[in-house]
Amino acid sequence: MRTRSQARRRRQPQVRQTSVESSNLEKPDNPPIVTMDDNRTMAQLLEATTEQFFGHDKEDPHAHIRYFNKITSTMKFPNVPNTSVKLMLFPFSLEGAARIWLEKEPPRSILTWDDLVSKFINKFFPPSKTTNLRNEITRFQQKFDETFYEAWDRFNDLLRGCPHHGFSELHQLDTFYNALNSNDQDSLNSAAGGNFLDKMPRECLKIIESKSKVRQSRSKAIVSKVSTSSSTPAVSFRCC
Repeated sequence: MRTRSQARRRRQPQVRQTSVESSNLEKPDNPPIVTMDDNRTMAQLLEATTEQFFGHDKEDPHAHIRYFNKITSTMKFPNVPNTSVKLMLFPFSLEGAARIWLEKEPPRSILTWDDLVSKFINKFFPPSKTTNLRNEITRFQQKFDETFYEAWDRFNDLLRGCPHHGFSELHQLDTFYNALNSNDQDSLNSAAGGNFLDKMPRECLKIIESKSKVRQSRSKAIVSKVSTSSSTPAVSFRCC
């Protein structure tokens, strides 16, 4: 005869275990059982909203790695290194061509988180792309009809587009200064009280940021003034 406690034990649902498998990722022989501090299961964790990387040309793999690192840094598992957590979860941040690429990597070709990051960057941000972007930075020139603020903003976009460009702050400032027209160069020299490039890099950057903010605020004021003027009703005159 079964007791009530035995019946209750038999009716308890089986706990479904979620495993993260990828034939090319090295897995320990006895993977540890991990429990999150907030008691979420692995299934719930993997269903959390994450930014997906598809491998499109306009996507930035460096930005994806930064975002992924930020998210996984908040996930704490007892006695499990954070790098191991990243290795388990990274495949779930990929979709489309990026997911296919990872699945086609040779078995045991990725042993560490650094291995995975290196292969991921080399695949979706190859050296040839880095070379082209470095050349764009080196050959940067202010356009004929481009304001100081617009030139500075565009130059920073180039730097952000290639975060591993390798140029020192001094080299960046020198490149930008020499790319400006004579009027803007004179303006920087005046603000520096002499030769702009004789200042320390930190001082040069402060001068540029200050000049950029002034020009930006003036541009906004002009746009606002033009907008206000255009909304004023036109006055019509009748000829006698």
